[in-house]
Amino acid sequence: MKKYVVAVVGATGAVGGEMIRVLEEQKFPIERLVPLASQNSAGKSIEFRGEEIKVQTLTHEIFAQERIAIALFSAGGAISAEFAPSAAKAGAVVIDNTSHFRMQEDVPLVVPEVNPEDVKLWKNRGIIANPNCSTIQMVIALKPLCDAFGLERLDIATYQAVSGAGAKAMDELMDQMKSIFSFDFDRIEPRKFAHKIALNVIPHIDSFTDSGFTKEELKMVNETQKILHRKVEVAATCARVPVLRGHSEAIAARFAKPVSAAEAIKLLKSAKDVVVIDDPSKNSYPMPLLAGEKDEVFVGRVREDLFDKRVLHLWIVADNLRVGAATNAVRIAQEWIKLD
Repeated sequence: MKKYVVAVVGATGAVGGEMIRVLEEQKFPIERLVPLASQNSAGKSIEFRGEEIKVQTLTHEIFAQERIAIALFSAGGAISAEFAPSAAKAGAVVIDNTSHFRMQEDVPLVVPEVNPEDVKLWKNRGIIANPNCSTIQMVIALKPLCDAFGLERLDIATYQAVSGAGAKAMDELMDQMKSIFSFDFDRIEPRKFAHKIALNVIPHIDSFTDSGFTKEELKMVNETQKILHRKVEVAATCARVPVLRGHSEAIAARFAKPVSAAEAIKLLKSAKDVVVIDDPSKNSYPMPLLAGEKDEVFVGRVREDLFDKRVLHLWIVADNLRVGAATNAVRIAQEWIKLD
């Protein structure tokens, strides 16, 4: 099998670290791994396949110098905007985990279980965008139902883990939890979030827009339509909860045809990378603690609406650092090498 020189931009961050783990676990055909980060992280080491590899400083020239074929970016939108074109110009395929390129018309937005055919559009710019974490897990679960019954509308409430805001956000939650037990909670000031996150739920992710919806909520609207190639009506309320990893979503989906819970469960059980956990008699349903560090989307609480036979309610959980970021990026790369 052909092997590739693979760069991970943002290798010392939470998602970058997960990307490296997933590449190793998936036995991705790597000739050489090139971890890249800012000058502040240069000289640090990461472990890959039992070896210590030094992190190099991200520059415009390094992609050509290192003969990089695949560049996984997860270092923030500004970094992607500046350096991804340089990587593509040097001949690498860029798989970008930030929001910067997602809605650009000539950049494909891909979830391999849903729209793998769009990977071939990478030739437009040399870039493939990785969707928002909440969008990824949702469309993976909904794809088989969309195909069977014709999806028309989604009403969503998300319960998003702090890791979606990065490693410093995880530290903030842990620091606040420690302060509770040391009776110092009142003096702790929030840093990463608008309010304290421990013992709290914050109905606010990203900035608010004139519509009253946040940018995070609008991402779910626009990205879902682009991935599914359908003008689905979408309304989302995105909240941050005091969970380290694993996003949860309560979804009401309206279809063009009547749908039963039994039909939906049967389709979901046969869907790729979907696991159904749905036995209320045993208090069995998806939770972040069950989904942590796994590469599947977990679905449960599947039930028919009490008033509309075309509406189905679902509870969806996945590890946002893996399914919602690193694993999806690696799966995109796996699809890409099929074309190479």
